[in-house]
Amino acid sequence: MMTSLRRPGHGYRGAVELEAEIAAAAARARALADTDEELVGVIAAEPDGGVRVYLCAYGAGESRRWLALDASGTPIVDRRVVRDAVAIAAMCELAEESAGGGDVGELRARLVELRLTENPEGIDEAEVAAAELQETLAASPRVASVAYLDAIGVAAARLEQALGGGGSPFAEAMKLGVEAAEDLAVEVERTYKAPLS
Repeated sequence: MMTSLRRPGHGYRGAVELEAEIAAAAARARALADTDEELVGVIAAEPDGGVRVYLCAYGAGESRRWLALDASGTPIVDRRVVRDAVAIAAMCELAEESAGGGDVGELRARLVELRLTENPEGIDEAEVAAAELQETLAASPRVASVAYLDAIGVAAARLEQALGGGGSPFAEAMKLGVEAAEDLAVEVERTYKAPLS
């Protein structure tokens, strides 16, 4: 689960500022790398109350290590803050991968084709919901936050409702994702580059 270090995001000014913040965190993270490590990704997260955390992943051969930095570039040693940042980052990434079946652009193309060939009742509503979901999914760089996760959930639910059918594949994927997020948090703690308190 890695967010690219550089890719345009929504809102030019906000994206440029976030890119600059991530670049600064990446520079600091590189300075803290061991000689056999390479920085492979930085994920910006706001786990609680707007506190920004930069989760930094390092690769060394087949292994991976982690370090979380605060806005000033100082390593975070509070276990709860690190775990919360990992959890929200993992859940946001899972939500992005699961919403709308995982490829909203492809879904929108199929809906257009369906409208042109069969034009079933409710197709317009489904197309609008798919467009809203695609707009909600922020391009990288973006900040993983509870608000972003909630926005994806609302848009995904609206799309599933417009498409009809029983159950919610998105909700089921998110339930299963809780365990994966916990596994990632355990890995981060086990391979963390500083003592956690």
